[in-house]
Amino acid sequence: MIQIQAISFRRGTKHLLQDASATLFAGHRAALIGRNGCGKSSLFALIRGELEVDEGEVLVPSQWRIVSVAQETPATSRSAIDYVIDGDRHLRQLQTELAVAEKAEQGDEIAHLHAELAQAGAYDVEARAATILDGLGFSQQQLTHPVSDFSGGWRMRLNLAQALLCPSDLLLLDEPTNHLDLDAVIWLEKWLQRYEGTLLLISHDKAFIDQTANHIISVEQQSLVTYTGNYSSYEKQRAERLRLQDIEYQKQQQKIDHLNSFITRFKAKASKAKQAQSRIKQLEKMEALMPAHQDSSFRFGFSAPASLPSPLVGLEDIALGYGEHRVLEEVKLNLVPGSRIGLLGRNGQGKSTLIKLLAGELAPQLGSFTLSQGCTLGYFAQHQLETLDPEASPLLHLQRLDKKATEQDLRNYLGGFDFHGDAALAPVAPMSGGEKARLVLAILVYQKPNLLLLDEPTNHLDLEMRHALTLALQTFEGAMVLVSHDRFLLGAVCEEFYLVDQQKVAPFKGDLDDYKSWILSKQTPSTVTHDSLSSTDTGPKENRKEQKRLEAEKRKLLHPFKQLLSQAESQMDKLNLALADIENRLADNSLYLDENKTELTGIIAKRAELSQSLEEVEMAWMEAQEALDNAEADFDATS
Repeated sequence: MIQIQAISFRRGTKHLLQDASATLFAGHRAALIGRNGCGKSSLFALIRGELEVDEGEVLVPSQWRIVSVAQETPATSRSAIDYVIDGDRHLRQLQTELAVAEKAEQGDEIAHLHAELAQAGAYDVEARAATILDGLGFSQQQLTHPVSDFSGGWRMRLNLAQALLCPSDLLLLDEPTNHLDLDAVIWLEKWLQRYEGTLLLISHDKAFIDQTANHIISVEQQSLVTYTGNYSSYEKQRAERLRLQDIEYQKQQQKIDHLNSFITRFKAKASKAKQAQSRIKQLEKMEALMPAHQDSSFRFGFSAPASLPSPLVGLEDIALGYGEHRVLEEVKLNLVPGSRIGLLGRNGQGKSTLIKLLAGELAPQLGSFTLSQGCTLGYFAQHQLETLDPEASPLLHLQRLDKKATEQDLRNYLGGFDFHGDAALAPVAPMSGGEKARLVLAILVYQKPNLLLLDEPTNHLDLEMRHALTLALQTFEGAMVLVSHDRFLLGAVCEEFYLVDQQKVAPFKGDLDDYKSWILSKQTPSTVTHDSLSSTDTGPKENRKEQKRLEAEKRKLLHPFKQLLSQAESQMDKLNLALADIENRLADNSLYLDENKTELTGIIAKRAELSQSLEEVEMAWMEAQEALDNAEADFDATS
């Protein structure tokens, strides 16, 4: 087992861990969690013996084989599969010794080495390597391509494949899903569930941790706190512990009220669709777990867009590709305010290509692409991190956008993205990937978009920032298209899923569990189309066109009713906040002294006035909800 005994460790002048202890038993699968910069990767380096503690001890059995993912990949001419096998240095050493023995015709040594190679798995290593590479998204043809042909993200997948192939007693994985898409993440989960050694992983993907970990080691206030169970269990345990301590619990009531309202609204309109029901369950769970995130440093949300034209975007018979290579054909999609679409599909099928079209980075080869005049685009993709001015500060980036805003207002805004004090004035160049991603999101949110295009927005973000982003997206009033390997985010904010497969983009009727089953079973697209896709894939072309027209017409019809609901909910939030302030004032015992009688009378009268207003707004909300339901039912009946 691994024993971390009362260690203290600092980097520069910053204390990362102080008198921290934890134990990880053989065979356990633990996730190491905590905000970016708290010392998780440094703890990995301590376990590997690359760093030394200031105080205490980190004890790892000397006979354990420790394997982690290399962070650098040389631009070698070695083929992908050979490079992966090279990671098993013991096996490669035995193969070298065998070649020497065969050249010297040493019969006994040759027999001995063959026995050792068999024990090391040499005779099926290529098959095992090919299986791993296939699971991580490499095609059969790519196995023989030189490493130098692959981009940085794909080289990181090769490094991950190396680590998975090597025999190990302790496997250390630092953000293994960062360069993977959803189908590769699902495959990696299944692989890790079968892993027989001890696993310690750093991840900010809740769903991934839930599927792979049975213990959580949380970095909290420079200490290590161990929880039994997966991430969902950790949230419950931590929430209960914080409830008992009542640490700043009241600060979260406003967010819980908002979430309650969101859940109620969604429940009222939800059909019996499986994905709708699973989303309701997820949102209800989030409410109970809010206290587990109450000490988060992130506070932000999307302001109402200046306008919400409908439709925002229209795609008709679009063909997309690069040169002669056609990626997508016959794409039809209308985006109206309230559209919340998650794109699913295997790597390379065209999800990011579709996003690039919507963002104006790629022109259609065929078809009609209509962008509303009032469309304000908010586009997030990983390459945008490199477009930041390396010499400018977060504050200067925003000042360039809004020259009229005061410095204090902009600093207050940046504080919601955890750029406090000097961090708001520091240059971008030395920032981590997570800090750059937060700044790009801060810039995006500040511009009040009415169309959001998010291509893997959670890469490099820690758990608390992902949680804050999820809450913010739930209140976004415009249209959204999301590509992500984070299933928690997809399930919490998307109301529709589209499958991008075999050059087509079609509605996916199932939920994310159905998609996971499809990926793992490697169903043929025709089978999935029959069971899981809309009938638009099997009907005549005219039927598909008619169904798309009806869907767009329905969204347009229901939009005014949804706006009324949104306005009522906003008023309810304000009134509830004002009433909470009144109740806090009434809890002050000094208010009931004789000399404060006049003030008390005024406060009581104000409470009655606010309560009456709240009752009226709630009634208006119920009427708006009933009108929405009736309009939806009438439309369905007539169409």
